[in-house]
Amino acid sequence: MGGGLRRVAVSPSHGSRPDRATGRRCGESLTRLTHTLGSVYQLVECVPNISEGRRPSVVDAIVDAVLRVPGVTLLDRTSDADHDRSVLTLVGVADTVLLAMQVVASQAIARIDLRSQHGQHPRIGALDVVPFVPLGDTSMDTCIELAGRFGAWLAEVYTLPVYLYARAARRPDRRILADIRHPSFEGLGAALAAEDGAPDFGPQRAHPTAGATVVGARPFLIAWNIQLETGELAIARRIATTIRERDGGLSGVQALGIPLAAAGCVQVSMNLLDHQRTPMWQVFERVRDLAAAGGVALRDTELIGLAPLRAFLDVADHAGVPNTHSTDGRVRAAAQWLQIRDATSQMALELRLAARLAATGRPAGNPAAD
Repeated sequence: MGGGLRRVAVSPSHGSRPDRATGRRCGESLTRLTHTLGSVYQLVECVPNISEGRRPSVVDAIVDAVLRVPGVTLLDRTSDADHDRSVLTLVGVADTVLLAMQVVASQAIARIDLRSQHGQHPRIGALDVVPFVPLGDTSMDTCIELAGRFGAWLAEVYTLPVYLYARAARRPDRRILADIRHPSFEGLGAALAAEDGAPDFGPQRAHPTAGATVVGARPFLIAWNIQLETGELAIARRIATTIRERDGGLSGVQALGIPLAAAGCVQVSMNLLDHQRTPMWQVFERVRDLAAAGGVALRDTELIGLAPLRAFLDVADHAGVPNTHSTDGRVRAAAQWLQIRDATSQMALELRLAARLAATGRPAGNPAAD
């Protein structure tokens, strides 16, 4: 995502910093810190993607409803006008995250009509995608079970078709999100009416205004976009085709070329499915070099939601940031090397969580906006 509306990051207080002792003790390893938190809280992350990015009042209403759910932390929110899409990052224990997502669904379905929504990002639903992600000691099975519970509830309450994807998929042809979302909202009716088109839950017809929802369980992915200093969409699409795995590119990389009218440029919009197989620095350098070969510079990059601490530390190692620097400093330097807009150390999930833990004693409660 990129372009129009900007990130509104959410943390315990404006300008707050993670607890240094926690950062030194746990910050150098993604696994150690998430397990330190997870062993106590059995945390689940949920990253709902909502098909609304042009009406701040609608997104604010959804966020305000989430903030009233006890025991759930809103770690991040990002909206984009060109994509006409918003992404939230919620964390809590399984049952409280489920309750928060029921609130998100009720607000999104009541307020969004896809018949008048036409962003650049592919979508089939008002509440388009709902992935549940295990953190710490939480098992993937917990998130698979949670996806099934939420999908069944959503279909029953709103008479809405629901697909299960990724690790929660019940059909092999529905593991990949793009394969499910390929028809878009406009082609959803025909896709559902096909002989093998029945969803996993709900009716074999689209909801008239809310379409359908894709619900799943998956490991952590990094949603990251690179803006190019050009308005030529063909360049962004050529780069996206070159780097994405399905076309023979980088392992675990999904990519699209997208125009950003509000920003006057184009974007390579990406999901990095496994930052350990293909680190962020490798993707950045590949896109930069491909753009340069076409005479185009990079404008900046943007992170949608948060990224694992280990992903930033790998970039810091590659960029030569000394290990003697603090964890905060290394993450911030890595984010700046990647040209991430509004770079801060709290773009790392574990540091955002550690800040919440230091401020409240547990990663829950109503956060204040940065």
